[in-house]
Amino acid sequence: MLGWFKKSSPILQPIDFSVVRVDIHSHLIPAIDDGAKDLDDSISIIKDLKNQGFSKIITTPHIMSDLYKNTAETINSGLEILKKRLTKDNIEIDISAAAEYYVDYDFEQRIGNEKFMTFGEKYILIEFSFLESPRNMFDIIFKLQLEGYIIVLAHPARYQYFDLKDYESLINRGVLFQLNLLSLLGYYSKQVKNNAELLIKNKFISFIGTDCHNLNHARLYPKCMTTKSWHDLVESGVLLNSKL
Repeated sequence: MLGWFKKSSPILQPIDFSVVRVDIHSHLIPAIDDGAKDLDDSISIIKDLKNQGFSKIITTPHIMSDLYKNTAETINSGLEILKKRLTKDNIEIDISAAAEYYVDYDFEQRIGNEKFMTFGEKYILIEFSFLESPRNMFDIIFKLQLEGYIIVLAHPARYQYFDLKDYESLINRGVLFQLNLLSLLGYYSKQVKNNAELLIKNKFISFIGTDCHNLNHARLYPKCMTTKSWHDLVESGVLLNSKL
C-alpha cells in the first residue's frame, strides 16, 4: 500500500529577499507604463517588497518606441514624485530608476546617439520580443558593448525560442541574465519554469528581479522563498544584486 503514495518533497524554510537586498527590475513609477496605476498603488507594492526583505529598489519603466515612449525626463520626474510620497509616509527605502529598453530598430538607431539610463556599473537592462529574437541581435550587443554598457537581459527564461546553445552563446558574449522570481512558480508557463531551472542549474543567472507590475505580483513572491530553485540560486553564490 505504501507504493500508492507519492514521496512528498521536503518543506524548505523560506529564504527572504534580504539575502539579495536589491530588486533591479520593476514597474513602480505610477501611470507611465503597464505597472503601478497611481501613487497609492506604488506605495502599497513598495511596502510589500520592503516587508519581504528588499531594502533597495531600482525601478525600470518600459521604454518602447511604439507603446511606452518614456524618456529619462518622464522617468526621473515620476521618481521624484514617488520619493516625496515615500518621505511623507515615512517609508524608508532606497529607490532609484533606470529603464527596461525594448530592443527594436528604433532602439538600435539610438545606440551611440544618446545616453541610456543604467544602474550600477553602467548596466543596461534590455528585453526582446517574446515571439522572436532581433535579427541582428549580436550586432546590437556588440554596439552596446562598444559604448561601454554591460548588458543585462531581462527574463531570458521567457524567450521560449531560446535553447541551451542560445543561452550559452549570449553568456559567452558577456551578456548577463536577470531572472524573474515568478518564473520559479510557473506563473508564466511550465516551459518558462523549466527554462528558469535550466538557467539556474548552469549558473547562468547574475541578477534576480521581481518585474513587479502590481499588487497581485507582489503577494506571490513569498511563495518563491520556499522553492528549491530559489534555494539553489541563493546557494550558488552567483547573484550580484547585493553588490549594487
